[in-house]
Amino acid sequence: MDKIWKVKEQGDINVIKHLSAALNVNMVIANLLSQRGITSFNEAKSFFRPKLSDLHDPFLMKDMDKAVARMEQAIDNQEKVLIYGDYDVDGTTSVALMYQFLRNRIKDLDYYIPDRYSEGYGISPRSIDFAAEEKFTLVIVLDCGIKAIEKIKQAKERGIDFIICDHHNPDDQIPDAVAVLDPKRPGCGYPYKELSGCGVGFKLIQAYTQKNDVPVVELYDLLDLVVVSIASDIVPVTGENRVLAYYGLKKLNSNPSLGLKTIIQISNLVGHQMTISDIVFKIGPRLNASGRIEHGKKSVEMMVMTDEDESIVLGEEINSFNEIRKTLDRDITQEALDMIAHDPVHSERCSTVLYNRDWHKGVVGIVASRLTEHYYRPTIILTESNGLATGSARSVKDFDLYEAIGQCSDLLESYGGHMYAAGLTLKIDNIPAFTRRFEEIVKNTITESQKTEILEADAKLQLSDITPKFYRILKQFEPFGPHNMTPMFLTENVLDNGTSRCVGRNQEHLKLDLVEPTGNSSIFSAIAFNQANHFDAISQGLPFDILYTISENEFRGKTNLQLYIRDIEAKIY
Repeated sequence: MDKIWKVKEQGDINVIKHLSAALNVNMVIANLLSQRGITSFNEAKSFFRPKLSDLHDPFLMKDMDKAVARMEQAIDNQEKVLIYGDYDVDGTTSVALMYQFLRNRIKDLDYYIPDRYSEGYGISPRSIDFAAEEKFTLVIVLDCGIKAIEKIKQAKERGIDFIICDHHNPDDQIPDAVAVLDPKRPGCGYPYKELSGCGVGFKLIQAYTQKNDVPVVELYDLLDLVVVSIASDIVPVTGENRVLAYYGLKKLNSNPSLGLKTIIQISNLVGHQMTISDIVFKIGPRLNASGRIEHGKKSVEMMVMTDEDESIVLGEEINSFNEIRKTLDRDITQEALDMIAHDPVHSERCSTVLYNRDWHKGVVGIVASRLTEHYYRPTIILTESNGLATGSARSVKDFDLYEAIGQCSDLLESYGGHMYAAGLTLKIDNIPAFTRRFEEIVKNTITESQKTEILEADAKLQLSDITPKFYRILKQFEPFGPHNMTPMFLTENVLDNGTSRCVGRNQEHLKLDLVEPTGNSSIFSAIAFNQANHFDAISQGLPFDILYTISENEFRGKTNLQLYIRDIEAKIY
């Protein structure tokens, strides 16, 4: 895989100088703010000190008045209400959020998560049958439903009302539900378009609390669920999402709900100041594992749990699902890599499409991500389910995967997703034709720059610039996530202090002690995962360049700054 380094262009120098003087920060910090579109003291203040009062009026969202009125009607008349959501983390947190809010308001309340394998994504026919048979009169759908035109029509004919809370791109037609809340739908004037599905559900609850004078603390108590959805669904951590994530992390760290508290304990995060990254890599995968291995309903059950002993038992079960998921992930990834290694023409291709009828459907998305990282090309991993080939696709930076798959729609039974990730289903007999067509489309549309992974540094830095004050200000850029990623720095011509070594079970990582050739006596600790191949050159005392982020590392009760090295000695363009 080709890989190059690049340093981002510096922002407007006059803006940088203004911010540096106004905030009393160095030029590097001021430049980081400028890169994020911050140009004034007041904008910087809002960025560093998000306020819940900055949240937008929920009634700016199209159909919000209708949604609140229908919810009020259901509560006043004590109707039978079903909460419906997708089986991923955004969907299950959404359902848990709405259930927690409504369970003391509606006596006859239940929730429904479709089975990943027998029902698939979105509103399923089986769920409509269930709602009709159990005489539910209102279904609140979260994190899906925006394309369910026929399903909503069928439900309406059977006397079931729907409120849809979604955040995905709609088709030309909008479902004929009582209310459709989606900031991306045409004609919706809501000022922030990048909410998670759980975030849209939160706005519905916010609107209800505003109209009905519910104490705001009840609303804010749900923010730990919202931040888990924001982190796990990889939505931009900007604007309103930044406010929700900022206060959601405060809740998660100080007083999480019982179910999340149990997951935190199982993830060995107790006493650790949790970040977006901890959710992405530790909390989210465990909540996702239920839907991948058994059933997503168990994750909702976990998050709405009120009994501590039962929570521990269920938490251990969910953790066991995650261990199974990790084993499947590792084994199937290796099988996929072996298939590629034995394919003599794969190196000439611009895309990867692999099919194995025995692969576990619950991890094909993860495997697609792993292979995309490894070979850096649009990747589709397929398995068999219910007599059809079904799977997940992942893309590389700036390549519109969804559009490419759409050009093969005549070969597909269904597909959905967005630019970087998609799901698809097709007849098994169509796989060869689809593979050829998809490769042809990618080959004709992908650019040379999209074939090359670009590791982009936010700025050049001297190691001596990394002071406690610098890091304290850098931490205030949190929470990090898409469109506000952890700043990455480039430092040139660093040296090994002579004590660097290979570590890890297979000696695959590098533990480094770095110094600058300028005579500065300070030693900087660093870790470079899976980069032991550089040890020989580094240990010879040759200068090298590093691309890295800065974090804190706690060891034996002492906390120190540590550089997390992304790459070593790459050529700079």
